Amino acid sequence: MPDPYSQIAEREKKNAALSSVIAAIGLTSFKIIVGIATGSLGILAEAAHSGLDLVAALVTFLAVQLSGKPADSGHLYGHGKVENISALFETVLLLITCAWIIYEANQRLFFKTVQIEVNVWAFIVMITSIVIDYSRSRVLYKVARKHNSQALEADALHFSTDIWSSSVVIIGLICVKLGEWNPPWAFLHKADSLAALGVALIVVFVSIELGIRTIQALLDVAPPGKVEEITRIVETVPGVINCHNIRVRYSGPHLYIDTHILIDGNQSVEQGHAITEMIEEAIRKNSPEADVTVHFEPAPVGEKI
Repeated sequence: MPDPYSQIAEREKKNAALSSVIAAIGLTSFKIIVGIATGSLGILAEAAHSGLDLVAALVTFLAVQLSGKPADSGHLYGHGKVENISALFETVLLLITCAWIIYEANQRLFFKTVQIEVNVWAFIVMITSIVIDYSRSRVLYKVARKHNSQALEADALHFSTDIWSSSVVIIGLICVKLGEWNPPWAFLHKADSLAALGVALIVVFVSIELGIRTIQALLDVAPPGKVEEITRIVETVPGVINCHNIRVRYSGPHLYIDTHILIDGNQSVEQGHAITEMIEEAIRKNSPEADVTVHFEPAPVGEKI
């Protein structure tokens, strides 16, 4: 029988991912139209950035769809790793985008001058972009943290970087306008590139941090402190002498916990099974989404509780 908690989680993740795809389509289309109409290279570059976000949003949506499929004979632990792979792919896209921003900013600072056309539509599209990106990133981060979804977290990061890049474009537009009004301030057009460099470096740092966590999940690295936490929980259950051979791994948002315990060997199998059920319940109070397997063994003769 399907787990109600899992069904709700999958539905919320799919809704969040689908709304991101719709938002990315709208933003990309709006920026392309305004960019072509105004001839603004900055806005066209933002349209390309939003196009990249659209690809990322589509990948996230597909990943969430696939990761929600139940376990089968070929995937005994389910399909959760698809989310980790999706997050890694999106992290690579972010790093590629940052590399392009750093290169372009360097070119504009030292080798070429790019004219930015300033009009009211340029500000409208950028402000609209910031409002939508802020709204989407908040929703995605909320659902990602609630259901431990690295794919949605990576998607949220994409929308967050759009807020910064759109802000940089607005700063550039304002600086260009100030330079036009006051010729001695013409150097202000460089502020756009300097701000872009700062944003890119911040995004690189955040992306690398997310990438490390994603790779750790793909390599089944145990969450820090989780083994000690499970040991403490299990050994407080009445009838448990000790627990050992604890294994913890994430598959996407799903946590799998295996542990062995020692109990009094004079107890019946039924009593031993009752203890394992108490252990599973105790662990799930701390980690509701966990899939717990407990193997009990008789304690050596003479070993007391």
